[in-house]
Amino acid sequence: MSETTWADDAAGPVVRPYALVRGRTRARKDLFDLVAFVVTVADSHHGWADMEPEHVAILTLCHHPHSVAEVAARLRLPVGVVRVLLGDLLDLAAIRVRQPADPASRPSLQVMREVLDGLRAL
Repeated sequence: MSETTWADDAAGPVVRPYALVRGRTRARKDLFDLVAFVVTVADSHHGWADMEPEHVAILTLCHHPHSVAEVAARLRLPVGVVRVLLGDLLDLAAIRVRQPADPASRPSLQVMREVLDGLRAL
């Protein structure tokens, strides 16, 4: 018999996404909106040796703030998997999460137009 060959070299990872997160489908804390920003906490490096490679990849990427969607895209992982991994990192206090502003707290379009008109009148 010949060696086993892959039909497609670009088939992607051999490990299924749910195996990366040990079958978990949700983060313990539902704080991960797609546009929420994630940043690595500077003093969290001491525990990196005990983490999974995907956790380390997230921590390395998030030295500068990135959205949850961007983390998933850059690491080529499903968003659900990234949310579970981020939940692990949040439990370890290795990251901080900044949620987007609540749309209800933003000024209305009418108020913004009035301010713009007022500025133009100056």
